[in-house]
Amino acid sequence: MQKKYYIGGFLIVAALASLLYTGFREGAVYYYTIGELMENSSSLMGKDIRVAGNVADTSIEWDAESLTLRFTMFDEEESLPVVYSGIVPDNFDEGREVVVGGKYDQDGIFSADSILTKCPSKYAQQE
Repeated sequence: MQKKYYIGGFLIVAALASLLYTGFREGAVYYYTIGELMENSSSLMGKDIRVAGNVADTSIEWDAESLTLRFTMFDEEESLPVVYSGIVPDNFDEGREVVVGGKYDQDGIFSADSILTKCPSKYAQQE
């Protein structure tokens, strides 16, 4: 009788450990800078990755009919054209720091399936 409880307890603990490990791994996803993506483009091409950068001024093109957003991201060294289909976050704007998730293709375009905008700190100096 006690053997069943031990086996059941072990299975519950194993299931919880598995869920914790999976949640931690997904929550700790690394993102690349645009420069890092360009340096490693051949090994990262076609893989699901995240890339961080700023939205370039005057680069935003929005097609409301097809819900397609085109823009360019930049960092200190490089720029990256991005295409995204879907609903755009409310605080997405020129100069905003963003993290896009998706795939880098052989044409040098990043096909995003998610956009996260970083919110400025309320303690940062306002421009």
